[in-house]
Amino acid sequence: MKTLVFASSFKRAFKKLIRRQPQLQEPIEECLALLAADPFNPLLQTHKLKGKLAGSWACSVGYDSRIVFNFVENLESGEEEILLIDIGTHDEVY
Repeated sequence: MKTLVFASSFKRAFKKLIRRQPQLQEPIEECLALLAADPFNPLLQTHKLKGKLAGSWACSVGYDSRIVFNFVENLESGEEEILLIDIGTHDEVY
């Protein structure tokens, strides 16, 4: 199981998204639990990004919501962690 690290940009976007669509909170939390357990679970539709977000990854939460993240190494423990960067609709995060 990987540790999830929340960037301030992710926290802001999450609060904004939940204010607009409170029904998404539970699916997002389930998606984050799945992401921590197995980032490449087929239910997440994890894919590598191109263009200005090259090097980052994204996974799907429902039909139109995406979570953008990176795999990073914890300097203290040396373990790989998941840095959550952004969340929102397809058009917002890309």
